[in-house]
Amino acid sequence: MSEEIRHFTGVRRFIYSKWDGTQQIAELDANALMEALGDELIENGDPNSALRRLMQRGLNFEGGRLEGLREILQKLRQKRQETIDQNSLGGIYDEINEALEQVISTERESLEAIENRFRDDERNQEITDEALKARSDELDMLEHENLASRVKGLSDYDFTSTVAAQKFEELLESLREQLMQQAIDQMAGEMKNMTSEDMSRMKDMLAALNEMLSQRQEGETPDFEKFMEEYGDFFPENPRSLEELLEVMAQRMANMSQILNSMSPEQRAQLEELSEQLLEDMDLRWQMDQLSENLREAFPEMGWEHSVEFQGDNSLNLPEAIQTFEDLADLDRLEQMLRNVSNPGALSEVDTDRARELLGDESAESLEQLAEMSRMLEEAGLVENKDGQLSLTPKAIRKLGQNALADLYRRISKDRAGRHNAETIGAGHERDYATKSYEFGDPFNLNIERTVRNGLVRNGSGTPVVLEPEDFEIERTEATVQASTVLMLDLSLSMPMRDNFLPAKKVAMALNSLISGQFPRDFLGVVTFSEIAREIRPEKLPEVSWDYVYGTNMQHGLMLARRMLAKQSGTKQIIMVTDGEPTAHITEEGFPFFNYPPSSETIEKTLMEVKRCTRDDIRINVFMLDATPYLTRFIEHVTKMNGGRAFFTTNQSLGDYLLVDFVEQRRSFASSR
Repeated sequence: MSEEIRHFTGVRRFIYSKWDGTQQIAELDANALMEALGDELIENGDPNSALRRLMQRGLNFEGGRLEGLREILQKLRQKRQETIDQNSLGGIYDEINEALEQVISTERESLEAIENRFRDDERNQEITDEALKARSDELDMLEHENLASRVKGLSDYDFTSTVAAQKFEELLESLREQLMQQAIDQMAGEMKNMTSEDMSRMKDMLAALNEMLSQRQEGETPDFEKFMEEYGDFFPENPRSLEELLEVMAQRMANMSQILNSMSPEQRAQLEELSEQLLEDMDLRWQMDQLSENLREAFPEMGWEHSVEFQGDNSLNLPEAIQTFEDLADLDRLEQMLRNVSNPGALSEVDTDRARELLGDESAESLEQLAEMSRMLEEAGLVENKDGQLSLTPKAIRKLGQNALADLYRRISKDRAGRHNAETIGAGHERDYATKSYEFGDPFNLNIERTVRNGLVRNGSGTPVVLEPEDFEIERTEATVQASTVLMLDLSLSMPMRDNFLPAKKVAMALNSLISGQFPRDFLGVVTFSEIAREIRPEKLPEVSWDYVYGTNMQHGLMLARRMLAKQSGTKQIIMVTDGEPTAHITEEGFPFFNYPPSSETIEKTLMEVKRCTRDDIRINVFMLDATPYLTRFIEHVTKMNGGRAFFTTNQSLGDYLLVDFVEQRRSFASSR
């Protein structure tokens, strides 16, 4: 309660700052989750659909916030677009070309040094000039060749500079490593610095994998477990089945295919030519090509033919391009997974570590907590899981009513609520936690603490404590009285169309919580009405929804309410919440009759039920939403006949009016006792 008062009257301040990774994300608990789900659970009573919608929109709760899937999907799309807008494949070979330029420049310096050294040697001048001229011409030709041709030309070139030759060999070795690592990344995850023995095992792995694919296509069952025992170290993803393993391989190879598709024709030709020049292991290339062909057939949806048109200025080298396409592929996979999620539990399949790398801590933490929502509610005893479908428990229904009641109380000012505290002293059962001096004839409900304190004040400390009659204080009690109420809830189609259904149902659940918690001896019945009326148990209120029919059958509703109250004792009242005039009644044959505008027969039969309620000393209090002039005149006629009251209200203030009036009337019942 003190928490509510702080919310209501206290000054609370919150300071927001940009996320920098150091902040702690508050943990969502079951109570906060129930409050966030409150209105949706009250409206339709279905935790499955309520959780799905909350999962999509996210939520704010005390001390924290969870991003919803819509926001995370937007961040995914934004991240993808930023990657495309910032980067470029135009410079994928810039580093290699710069290294080749350094090799050629170093060789030209060597040629120039040789020419200078033999310039004064007439005997060798002619031979030297001719040899130097041939090498210089060869270098000039290479200046205008593409990357692959320059690499091939320099491979056949007879260097005069040992430094240039060494630089070129180092460059070739670096290129071989990059291209081999590219092949390895497609085949074997993140394995680095593979030895010749490792490469031999990889070829054996590829052969075994192609064999399993052939067996699979022929309807046989490959020995996946044996394959993983021998080659599982190639797959850090730890696939649990052949299908998962093949999907991992297909995605790796599809990523590389997309890189090639995104290159210009010249870039693609150069890379392929370089691969042919530098990767001389024909068996490895054959196994890779065979696997690629098989996987294309098995996983055509992987986007093998897709390409990306980069638009930025940040030039990527080949390793960076491979990493960028892996990121883009993971962004696409995550987006596809989140688009297809139908319940929070499915989010447990998301790789949150990868999501953290791509989107940051806040999104990853949100995904983890969203995935736990169903389990959290189950462990708190608020939902039951039956064959994958969640249903509310009685505890959850009570919780919803309590939350609805607390929400309505928060909207009522303390002054306004205080006007209705009517207390009387009597031999009741409801303690009001106040005391008074004992007077002859009072029930001897002795308050021991106050009585002993009075004796000590009078006589001083010490034992024994001597008590006199004037020391006695007794506990005050409120007079108790049983009241019986039937709530008539309009479920006609106009209620949701005018946004009246949720506020009305929320008030009904709050009233049930109030009566069961504060006035447990009272009776509350619920009658819903549209074309016909139905009696329901209050605990079934969360399952109530509007009817897709026309008709506001007050006559049938009043009939059922009157019969329910006939079985009860004490003060009796009907509380009717409606937004329409009576347009339906039950015929003598027992069938519903509907007409708009209201027929004279419907009006007569409805007023006859009002008369019967009045005869049985049942007061009818009507709360009208969006009242039309016709409804107003009709309800005024009802109040004159019955002696009840009418309230003209809106869906925003319905709860305030109804709750305060109920408490006021309940207290007045006790006062008149």
